[in-house]
Amino acid sequence: MTPDSDHPMFRPAGWRRTAACACVGVIYFIPVLWMLLAGIKTRQDAMATPPKLFFAPTLDHFRSLFTGFTPEGQQVFPAGFIFYVFNSLFISATSVLLAMILALLAAYGVARMSIRGTHWLMFYTLAMRMIPPLTTIIPLYVIFSKLGMGGTYPEIILVYTAFNLPFAIWMLRSFLSELPRAAEEAAWLDGTSRPMILWRICLPQLRGGLAATAIIAFVFTWNDFLFSQILTGQDTRTIPIALLRVLGADVGTDWGLFAAGGAIYLAPVLLVAFFLQNQLLRGATFGTVPR
Repeated sequence: MTPDSDHPMFRPAGWRRTAACACVGVIYFIPVLWMLLAGIKTRQDAMATPPKLFFAPTLDHFRSLFTGFTPEGQQVFPAGFIFYVFNSLFISATSVLLAMILALLAAYGVARMSIRGTHWLMFYTLAMRMIPPLTTIIPLYVIFSKLGMGGTYPEIILVYTAFNLPFAIWMLRSFLSELPRAAEEAAWLDGTSRPMILWRICLPQLRGGLAATAIIAFVFTWNDFLFSQILTGQDTRTIPIALLRVLGADVGTDWGLFAAGGAIYLAPVLLVAFFLQNQLLRGATFGTVPR
């Protein structure tokens, strides 16, 4: 029995706590269930009052998303929905990868080297993440427009990288601070360089922390609307911006089509949360919960 085994957090949950958690989970899942059901209903069934619980399912809405046309022949998107899925995946993955590389180097330097004003530097880094995005959107738009980068992939990727970087630095610094220094000091005395120590000793021990940080940063980027709305162009629009066309359709909002798009939009986040929940929990608690 470990010393922490008697802590209330590690005791088996009683039936009351389990029932309460199940009720809360059901309440939170109801909107998701409504969205999933609306995605496989016809437009008439999706708008029916009261809502229909028994209906003939159809995949017309999902088919319309990927072809760009409704069964009636009305164009929904200039390109198929897969184009916007690719943009969201490419922009999110690339920006997170860049942020993770830069954050790992910065976090290692802060955690392992003696730097004057470290606390002030970390406070400044965190303060940058707390700046409301709305206050920076206009300056960023003007700067990138003057540079001729407006509406391009590099523009939106650099912006997301900059906004993910402070959070990633704080997360990785927390994980690095947990690692024992004995092996690193021995390697340093043997003449191993700092980059090789980071690569060969620290990095293998940081896989869980790297995964947790990347997951949370990916979710932040994937869910963003403001930057995508202002800084993307015709060829770089992401899923949230594409769904606006459904809400603003001339023939009225097709809630079934919107729900189908929302289901596809939600799928990557649910898959990531389900398969990597242990790393996500560890990252959300800054390493305070044992693996």
